[in-house]
Amino acid sequence: MQAAQDHGRQLAPLHDELALLESGLDSIGFAIVVARLERALGVDPFSEDDYSSLPMTLGGFIRCYENAAQLSVSS
Repeated sequence: MQAAQDHGRQLAPLHDELALLESGLDSIGFAIVVARLERALGVDPFSEDDYSSLPMTLGGFIRCYENAAQLSVSS
């Protein structure tokens, strides 16, 4: 992943159950990933103030984007 390489970070092997805290990215790395995904996909599933459903795993992170993309298409 480019964000990890840009900051000299080593990523853990990626899989759905991987805890985001164990991925190898820090908060700046995730912020970069979110900004790049928003630019590329045109959605930001974290723009709401609902912090009760923040993803804890890589699979959850991906589902956030899948759900946001579906909502933006149906709107």
